[in-house]
Amino acid sequence: MESSAQRPYLMSFGTGGLFINESVAVARQHLAGADWDATLVAAQESGAFPVRKASSARRSIREIVNRLKQLSPDELALFIEGDRSEQAALLWLAACRAYRFIGEFAVEVLSDRFLSLRTDLTYDDFDTFLSAKEEWSPKLAALSPSTRAKLRAVLFRLMREAEVLSQDNRILGAMLSPRVVAVIHNGNPEELRYFPGAERQSGRT
Repeated sequence: MESSAQRPYLMSFGTGGLFINESVAVARQHLAGADWDATLVAAQESGAFPVRKASSARRSIREIVNRLKQLSPDELALFIEGDRSEQAALLWLAACRAYRFIGEFAVEVLSDRFLSLRTDLTYDDFDTFLSAKEEWSPKLAALSPSTRAKLRAVLFRLMREAEVLSQDNRILGAMLSPRVVAVIHNGNPEELRYFPGAERQSGRT
C-alpha cells in the first residue's frame, strides 16, 4: 500500500454514499487514456447525476471522478462490466485510495478489529479514531461538531453499501470475487487490507 503519511486528509466524502449507479454512468463516459477533467465536464453536461440542484450534482460528480480516477485501467474495466458486488468493492477500494482517512480507518480499525474477533463497530470507534488522528492534523482538529457528525454518518453508510459493515454495525468478512482479488493482487496486494479478512483470499486466486 502506498505510503500516505505525507498526503493531506481530504474529507469531501461527506457529499453522500458510494454512488454505485452514478459511478457506473460516469465510468462509461470515460474514454481509455482520456483526461478525467473532460469526463467530469461530459458527465455534468449529460446529467449523469439526476438531482434538482445543479451545485449538488457538480459536487457529487466531482467526488465520483475523484474516486474513479484512482482505479487502474484494468480495475476500471472490471468496474464497468462487473456485477454489483464487484462494483461496490472497487468503489470502496477507490474511496480508500482517494481519502487517506477512510483508507487508514479501513486498515487500522476495520481489519484490526475483525482479526481480533471484535466485529461490533460503534460511532464511538469513529470518534476515538478521529481524535487520535487530529493530534497530528490541524485540519482534522478544526472540523466542526456538525461536520464530524455528518462525516461519521456518511462513512458508516459507505461501509454498509460497500458490504464491509452489516446493517446492525457488525464488521463483515470480505467476500470478494476472484476477479476483484486478482486485480488488486496484481496491483498492490497490501491493499487487500482495506477489506476485512481479504488477505486470506489472495492465496486462492
